[in-house]
Amino acid sequence: MNESTLFNSTVPELLLLARGKVRDIYELDDALLIVATDRISCFDVVLPTPIPDKGRLLTHLSRFWFKQTESIVRNHFLTMDLELAVGHWESLQPLKGRAMVVQKAHPLPVEAVVRGYLSGSAWKEYRQTGAVCGIPLPRGLRETAEGGLATTLTGCSIGDRLKTEANQRRAERAAERERAAQERKESVQ
Repeated sequence: MNESTLFNSTVPELLLLARGKVRDIYELDDALLIVATDRISCFDVVLPTPIPDKGRLLTHLSRFWFKQTESIVRNHFLTMDLELAVGHWESLQPLKGRAMVVQKAHPLPVEAVVRGYLSGSAWKEYRQTGAVCGIPLPRGLRETAEGGLATTLTGCSIGDRLKTEANQRRAERAAERERAAQERKESVQ
């Protein structure tokens, strides 16, 4: 590994809350520090060889899209200026450009997938059932037909596969009906 590669972050001044497949999460008083490492995962397995500067790229892409979509949906991004947020610590220097400070929030363990085209596993499911993730679709669609379908995946811990969950079944749970509709709407905006 070269100097610009970060497999695991170390910030002894902070409590490490979680080490995920790619990101490490530390607790600040009223916020969180999220560090995007250079780890790579494939089929929910963390591979031994990191990709140099991958974490920096992920962090900058995330910041870009948080800023681009903040007028559509509120997000948790606060700053990437670590010194402004926590002060000057030597342990933070390797994290510059690959870490952000975010508001604490209750995570929604769901990943929204907006399908612009009917292909792959969605095409296979449509051919078998006429639906994608439990959402009925019109008959006669062709593979790679343009769509605008928002589906969800439930997030799982390392070692578990992301599991497809039908929007329809999810929306049937009264407490989540409105939230599921809002997710689908915001996903395709």
